[in-house]
Amino acid sequence: MKDIKLIATDMDGTLLNSKGELSDTFYPLFDELKARGLYFAAASGRQYYNLRKRFEPIQDDVIFVAENGSYVVFQNQELYVQSLDNLTTKELIRVARQIPNAYPILCGKKKAYVENTEDAFWAQFTKYFERYELVDDLLKIDDDSCLKVSICDLAGSATNSYLHFKPWEAPLQVKVSAGIWLDISHKLANKGQALAILQKTYGVSIDETMVFGDYLNDLEMMHQAYYSYAMENAHEYVKEAARFRAKTNDENGVLQILNDVLKAQSGNILG
Repeated sequence: MKDIKLIATDMDGTLLNSKGELSDTFYPLFDELKARGLYFAAASGRQYYNLRKRFEPIQDDVIFVAENGSYVVFQNQELYVQSLDNLTTKELIRVARQIPNAYPILCGKKKAYVENTEDAFWAQFTKYFERYELVDDLLKIDDDSCLKVSICDLAGSATNSYLHFKPWEAPLQVKVSAGIWLDISHKLANKGQALAILQKTYGVSIDETMVFGDYLNDLEMMHQAYYSYAMENAHEYVKEAARFRAKTNDENGVLQILNDVLKAQSGNILG
């Protein structure tokens, strides 16, 4: 671990506990990692603006791999943008509209767009999106790039909406990213691809990279780092893909491993 230069972690089910909280002990650890010159990336299906707010005290020092890798930003500089074309976006929305208990979200670069405020959906939607707009018709959005189409599926994404979009897996990324969420994005938009961009940009090898994840949208990221950690609460496919395990998100498993990194790099303080 003494040679680690880049750390990327998923948020929900990984760095955050089951209540969606970030431990107060994270910030002192982050300061130590920064002092040693390590890059830290928050890699999530969440919106960029939501992630920035979550890390507000250190937002200029965190690399944001947002929207499952569709949008990568560091210090207000866009490092990677991989959007869907307009025709594909509209077809995905048309299909999603026909699925019972499912609510499509057009995840734009400027903001997210929805056309429904049903209470159960709205309670979930506002957890993950900071900038959004209620519109009459998602098909009429023509002044923003679509980073992905998300579906909040209150019936359960794996057994409901995923079945409708499974045929799209060849041309697109179709990811069950949590129990009630399905994310559909460009084929080249995933956390692993985003990590490869970061490694090339900052001269970091796979052997110098550490990642943490728990769900299916973290699979590609597991293959882009030697130090790949699945949480004990992770999906079985993620555990199979990862080399190592971390304790559950409610046991601060990520922070325990970060402490190990700091111990291994105790003599590497910059300046």
